[in-house]
Amino acid sequence: MREKPARKKAAVLAGMDLGGSKIEAILLDSEGRELFCRRKPTPKDDYDATLRVIQELHRELESRTGHPLKLGIGTPGSLSPETGLMRNANATCLNGQSLHQDLQQVLDRPVRMANDADCFTLSEAVDGAAKDASVVFGVILGTGTGGGITVNRELLQGSNAITGEWGHNPLPWPKLEELPGPACYCGKYGCIETFLSGPGLAADHLRRTGTKLTAREIAHLAEQEDAEAEITLQTYEDRLARGLASIINILDPHAIVLGGGLSQMRRLYENVHSRWRQYIFSDVFHTRLLPPRYGDSSGARGAAWLWRD
Repeated sequence: MREKPARKKAAVLAGMDLGGSKIEAILLDSEGRELFCRRKPTPKDDYDATLRVIQELHRELESRTGHPLKLGIGTPGSLSPETGLMRNANATCLNGQSLHQDLQQVLDRPVRMANDADCFTLSEAVDGAAKDASVVFGVILGTGTGGGITVNRELLQGSNAITGEWGHNPLPWPKLEELPGPACYCGKYGCIETFLSGPGLAADHLRRTGTKLTAREIAHLAEQEDAEAEITLQTYEDRLARGLASIINILDPHAIVLGGGLSQMRRLYENVHSRWRQYIFSDVFHTRLLPPRYGDSSGARGAAWLWRD
């Protein structure tokens, strides 16, 4: 009697999103179904404590599967291809650290890393809102402003490992009152991030009205037909349209997916899409502007997809 071949064990992918306030760990099967998810607060300004929390979460993931797991992880900032050290992270305790090497040593497992915006983009391109799009630009509009690019569901990686870092370019087509622009932590003035991040939106409202509100509060007031909040959001939408139009003029993506806290403002998808036409160098406008399918879980999902091969 012929023996049946052993059934191949279904692939389980492990991912984590290392954020400023939380670390999210997730298990996916090979079809993208979520098997398990856990979140823990990110230790504030403590690198060693951050490593310990990642280790604890990874052990919990392995306890769920009963076997060793490679880890994909999305991080703020990126690894320098020159030194292998972290750089450009707004969670500054990571900068200058050999995070990739340290994680592989602590976990005793292979680790793949990518920028958190790259992971978000990969998630939405593989099985999210833009799964049917060949070229995707993913945007994070949150505490910071980042971006990532996928082509045929693969991350585009450049020679300097900074693909998609549109937040640290100047705001396109600036108006006189937008010059030289707010100071950015990178040392320059007028970066897109200083206008389009959540803190940038709040700072713009404060400069114009003298009222200190969060981005969420401004959005809520605009829904209540508050005139000042409405002006702030219309200004924001025009700036976002300019910023994205410059990407369309260079990359010509089939879809742009918004992520981060500000992506929850539903008005952006219609208003920005109608505004960017005047800035795009084309007689047709087929690029779609999409909300994310997986919300703030896309970072962890995209990190898991780093191992989908």
